[in-house]
Amino acid sequence: MTGAGFDFGRLRRFPDVEAANLHAVDATDRLLLDTAASSLAAAGPGQVAVVGDRYGALTLGAAALHGLVGLRVHQDPLSGELALADNAQRLGLTGRYRNLALDSELFSGAAVVLIQAPKSIDALRETTQLIARHAEPGVTVYLGGRVKHLSLTMNEVLRASFSDVRAGLARQKSRVIAARDPRADSVAVSFPRREYLEEMGLWVCAHGGAFAGAALDLGSRRLLTVLDRMAPESSTAIDLGCGTGILAAALARARPDLRVIATDESAAAVASAAATMQANELADRVSVRRTDALSGFADASADLIVCNPPFHVGTAVTPAAAHKLFRAAGRVLRPGGQLWTVYNSHLDHRRNLERSVGSTRQAHRDPKFTVTVSVRR
Repeated sequence: MTGAGFDFGRLRRFPDVEAANLHAVDATDRLLLDTAASSLAAAGPGQVAVVGDRYGALTLGAAALHGLVGLRVHQDPLSGELALADNAQRLGLTGRYRNLALDSELFSGAAVVLIQAPKSIDALRETTQLIARHAEPGVTVYLGGRVKHLSLTMNEVLRASFSDVRAGLARQKSRVIAARDPRADSVAVSFPRREYLEEMGLWVCAHGGAFAGAALDLGSRRLLTVLDRMAPESSTAIDLGCGTGILAAALARARPDLRVIATDESAAAVASAAATMQANELADRVSVRRTDALSGFADASADLIVCNPPFHVGTAVTPAAAHKLFRAAGRVLRPGGQLWTVYNSHLDHRRNLERSVGSTRQAHRDPKFTVTVSVRR
């Protein structure tokens, strides 16, 4: 069993949202490390890749328990990267890993790959396609997740790229699926996907982990209906939590004098948004930045912020992630600047918007969505 020589209890989620029901390590992390123990022990420097490590349990656990160096790590949320760095510093494990994009460099020469199962099937599909084409022929992939979040479709995705796929026994409501023998006939990497939205006259590009894929989600669709009412005198706008960049692209196209910044903490979202801007010849009008809740943005530097916030952190349903974005918007907006937000009508965000930003009024409400505009005090 894992644990000797590594204190999982010292791991923190910081700077991500921390709460009593949110943890930095879970049963899946422990089961993955236990299941892959012999493979990790046999791996050489630089032969282990880790995908989806939440806060460092997999990366730092593998490094400490097996003396591994040169681990290659991809974490989609920037907050995960920052938490891993913070945990590594506190536990004396800095320099044992490096962060990489989800591309060929992450998997080239890899003999062992550990994956915390993503929520998106397309995110898993993009990852397995890359592994099959770039890792060692003898690579073993260990995909772990909570039993209730694993699906037969995930097995099918693995079998599209690997000939040998086997599920292990469940433990503490988690399970690990092992995949070996990359298929010679596996499909080429099919991401980012690109679709034309006829109703908007825009191309949308999406990597596997991007929210809503190459489609227009319902919340963004609702925000688009009030686009012409958003701070008409503004010169600088931010699409906070931009996803594939649809709102940023629409703002830039509708208002040529507006300087637009699309920002998200998700690596998949930022890569998708950048591709969306290129596809629509808007790359010179819209800049794309990966930030954790507008970190690096100056106080009182924007006139307009639009936000379609998440309602979950990982698989936990909580308003904490949205509230973090509201606080960030309140800091970055200039006095009199506007935050336009869309959220599910059953959520009680208005009081938090009042506290974090300022006076908030309802601009639209239907049984599904509410749109509010908050004015920075």
